Amino acid sequence: MNQLRLSAAVQSLKPSATLAAAAKAKELKRQGIQIYDFTLGEPDFITPVNIRNAAVAAIEAGHTHYTLSGGILELKQAVCSAYKRDYGLEFTPAQVLISNGAKHSIHNVIAALCGPGDEVIIPAPYWVSYSALVELAGAIPVIVPTTEASGFCMTADQFRKAITPRTRLLMLNNPSNPTGATYPVEQLQSLAQVAIEKQIPVLSDEIYEKLLYKGSEFRCFASFSPEVAARTIIVSGVSKAYAMTGWRIGWTIGPVDVIRAMDNLQSQETSNPCSVSQHAAVEGLMGPQESVEAMRLEFEKRRSYVMDRMRPWRNRFQITFIEPGGAFYVFFNIAAAFGRPLAGGCVVQNATEFCTALLEQTHVALVTGDAFGAPGYVRLSFATDMETIRDGLDRIESFLSAWNLTKFAPLCLGMPMQSLCRRWRLSHSGRHW
Repeated sequence: MNQLRLSAAVQSLKPSATLAAAAKAKELKRQGIQIYDFTLGEPDFITPVNIRNAAVAAIEAGHTHYTLSGGILELKQAVCSAYKRDYGLEFTPAQVLISNGAKHSIHNVIAALCGPGDEVIIPAPYWVSYSALVELAGAIPVIVPTTEASGFCMTADQFRKAITPRTRLLMLNNPSNPTGATYPVEQLQSLAQVAIEKQIPVLSDEIYEKLLYKGSEFRCFASFSPEVAARTIIVSGVSKAYAMTGWRIGWTIGPVDVIRAMDNLQSQETSNPCSVSQHAAVEGLMGPQESVEAMRLEFEKRRSYVMDRMRPWRNRFQITFIEPGGAFYVFFNIAAAFGRPLAGGCVVQNATEFCTALLEQTHVALVTGDAFGAPGYVRLSFATDMETIRDGLDRIESFLSAWNLTKFAPLCLGMPMQSLCRRWRLSHSGRHW
């Protein structure tokens, strides 16, 4: 029997690396192995009780049918009210589209604005789905590398140099996944000036807008001027700030004609976002906001602990990183580990091999930076409990501590690395040296 032929776009599409890493960790958990999981960008808190109660009330009231494809008016109005309250920005419901999570919102934007041969500028490191969704539309990701020295922030000069006649969009993420970087307001403004000068639309992914730490300031990209707002498409949602990842509610705010086009697209794709989730999201945005700050403070406490633990690694292991100003990630460079014997004498040559060895030998799950356009880096999400963070960091530190080979030195002297790895594997499979 002949196999069905897949489209070229789907054949070249890679699965989400973060979800793949999480799936591998969950499979090991199902086998009864305790895994220290730092893979998913998902708050570990339960959705606040007032939001859960609003969902129950929506079900009891019979709000379980189709809604308008672009979302209920009450939620669009709530989004507008929240941006007025939080940022002083005036939007109308006609400028808002409710979708099945921020990832769906991003896909809508790309599909509405980009086609085959168009170019989309993406600063790296970038969230794993950015380049994949661009390629799915037949467009070309133009990756602009950033560095730790720049705080993983693209400069206006880099932006300008990346623009060509085929440029259709800039994708910007602030605060950033995977780096936790936050753009200084002045730097954002300089990017906005280039966007106006070159007439480039900007997709501003602001899903982590509520998760900021001391010394960082968030500025909505559309807030710099009416001219900037006219070329900005904001993407956000309730997943991170309100611990509502599974409810799948995101939104897009932008020019009316763009929102209308995306609504037409969504009407053919998904009909509408979940009706019950939409009513719950109204309560999230318009109800008490104390839970948002309580979760942010807990993330800040975890961040401080992680930084205190990891700062000594800079000298001890040649591990480098920026201290995150937002979100709940630490993105650190482990390239100094490549080619050196780690725990068990294992030798790795890239970040993907590092993550695999770390999971297999210490049961700690990280995500490789290869998936984020940053070879040599790994991402750790501290959106988990303090006990897991403490024990997981202990295990990573032990894994890296094998560099000095103190206890392995008599055995390893003059022994080729391949032989050393083979002997270690044999010793851990019931055979002995």
